[in-house]
Amino acid sequence: MKLFPWQKKKSLLNEEDSRLVVKAIRQAEKSTSGEVRVFVESRCAWVNAMDRAAEIFFSLKMDKTEARNGTLVYIALKDRQLAVFGDEGIHKKVGSEYWNKIVADMLKDFKDEHYGKGIAECVIQIGNALQTYFPFDKETDKNELPDEIVFGR
Repeated sequence: MKLFPWQKKKSLLNEEDSRLVVKAIRQAEKSTSGEVRVFVESRCAWVNAMDRAAEIFFSLKMDKTEARNGTLVYIALKDRQLAVFGDEGIHKKVGSEYWNKIVADMLKDFKDEHYGKGIAECVIQIGNALQTYFPFDKETDKNELPDEIVFGR
């Protein structure tokens, strides 16, 4: 319950950053059968970011994609934690080194508080990897998961 219900809760990402990220998700998924989702919350209490990302990944049923090629970008802004969690199909293709590199790239933008840019570029990099290993097939592919950012607590 809010103490002052008339106060608007401040968004974790501003409107421009949110549009940039959603545009990147749609662009990334245009040329692949893979799925990318972004989950943003303020805190990642009591667990590390990778464990939280895995928890969210499965709660969003991202493991249900046909080729097991879903990827979740997880960010806890106030706690300054993030992780990228790829399902077994894409993880077998790119490996842990790839995920570590795109997280490091995202952290460079976050250091300058360019959150939208960092997330969007991470999503595009994931889309490029997905396109390489899971190219789009107009006969069989469909958008299996929503493109919007999921906001947590």
